[in-house]
Amino acid sequence: MSRLSRTTDHAVDPITLEIISNALRSITDETFVALTKSAYSTNIKERRDHSTAIMDADGRLIVQAAQALPIHIASMSGLIACLLEKFAGDIHEGDLFIANDPHTAGGTHLPDINYAMPVFVEGELFGFVANLAHHADVGGMAPGSMAGGMSEIFQEGLRIPVIRLFRRGELQRDIMDLLLLNVRVPEERRGDHYAQIAACRLGARRLLEVVDLYTAGVIRTAFDEIVTRTERRLRDAIAEVPDGEYAFEDVMDGDGVETVDIPIRLKVTIAGDRAHFDFAGTSPQVKGNVNVTMNATQAAVCYTLKAMLDPEVPNNQGVLAVADIDAEPGTLVNGRFPAPVAARAHTCQRIIDVVLGAFRDALPDRVIGAANGANTTAVFSGTDPRSGNSYLYLETLGGGMGGRVAKDGKDGVQAHITNTSNLPVEAIEQEYPLRVEEYSLVEDSGGAGRFRGGMGLRRVVRPVDHDCIFNGVGERFRHRPWGVFGGEPGASGRFLLRDAGGGEQQLPDKCGEYRLARTEAVVVETPGAGGYGAPVERDPALVAADRDSGKFTEGYITRHYRGGS
Repeated sequence: MSRLSRTTDHAVDPITLEIISNALRSITDETFVALTKSAYSTNIKERRDHSTAIMDADGRLIVQAAQALPIHIASMSGLIACLLEKFAGDIHEGDLFIANDPHTAGGTHLPDINYAMPVFVEGELFGFVANLAHHADVGGMAPGSMAGGMSEIFQEGLRIPVIRLFRRGELQRDIMDLLLLNVRVPEERRGDHYAQIAACRLGARRLLEVVDLYTAGVIRTAFDEIVTRTERRLRDAIAEVPDGEYAFEDVMDGDGVETVDIPIRLKVTIAGDRAHFDFAGTSPQVKGNVNVTMNATQAAVCYTLKAMLDPEVPNNQGVLAVADIDAEPGTLVNGRFPAPVAARAHTCQRIIDVVLGAFRDALPDRVIGAANGANTTAVFSGTDPRSGNSYLYLETLGGGMGGRVAKDGKDGVQAHITNTSNLPVEAIEQEYPLRVEEYSLVEDSGGAGRFRGGMGLRRVVRPVDHDCIFNGVGERFRHRPWGVFGGEPGASGRFLLRDAGGGEQQLPDKCGEYRLARTEAVVVETPGAGGYGAPVERDPALVAADRDSGKFTEGYITRHYRGGS
């Protein structure tokens, strides 16, 4: 019987809808794991800096994998929107599309390479399976394609518009050759590309299996219901927020080129079940690479709404539909070509802090102290003396999570929109000619409070038997993460250069290429997070636990908690 015509009644009862929804989610979860296990780079196979999703034929996001990154939600939707516009009427079975460009292809920065495979049912376009993975390098002026000092997108790496990598099942080898010719460590890049291709093929097979069980008409109805119910749940939650205007502002440390103390201003208007976000007064786009495109701003705003109002709601187009956002083109939060955007995650984290700050009075039991507010990036590259081959180690490190209404903030985690893992020491030392001399929490870095903020991470890395190149990008290195309701700020982060004698000097927070001698080491300290509530209100038992943990010095406890009384 035809998968299209097996039934004429496409109504879906609630139980069947839940079964279908979980089946679709299992597809994205399985393809996420397949990509993890097939990838070559540590950034994907260990840190899981990738996402997988299912879209419908109109480009709506239907399901995103549970472990996926919230920052990717709008990027994948942006790819499909551009794809449908560019290739309308020219999409075929066996095609596979690829893109990364933030200014023409719906991306958010160049290292995140999007893949999308159309799925056909009896010759008719039914939907897409998509994935996105952060490649450790996409070319450009600096290893890792993320360094400070970049002033236009051409310096950040290879820009890929929406193009057809596979045509009716055939790899366009000249395109793959072009992609690999413009990156560092091309063998690793090839492995990651093939892992993304394999994940798309697996997802397409699994989606057709679900269609075989229920018919295309039923699944399309389920698509509509999944999105509609998500939007309805979030709008119901918005309606419970008191109507009114709420405002907040914060600043980025700087762009790494010429501008410091870059303001982000926000006014939120709640009216019934509508939420309007107006970024009027935010800085114009800057020369350095902390600008973000509208896709990234949308992802940050919608993530924060979901986290505050209904964390259990699934990620799909319904999440993206509930926020009305005004951000003038040509500003920091809606950058125009040729704005560089490589460090856009730092700005997304600050957008999240600003949204949380705006809601502090409306939702005091749901906001938290400012998290580490960064996506602290460290890149080491050179020639491996063991093999003579080039290597590139890229990592974005976690930090503190803000104190909450009833709990301390978590220590040393990827906060909010990034959702990746910290790379294990064993993986670093096995794969790269580097030694991790210390991996610890930064004592005293959590902001004091009734519930303290989380602590930042410290990693000390030294090259083994060779000289190498280091570059890094940090935020909250000048402006500390603030606390709420009397909570104190967390500590700022920093990059330090440690010489052979143990002496240290501070490196810039947006550090371009630095030639690191084999006798030197880099110390990366990520920011902590702000506390929640006045420190004097802290339970004495929690103060005693802080003292016993060794994470806080006695002087810190005496200063902030009056000796623990």
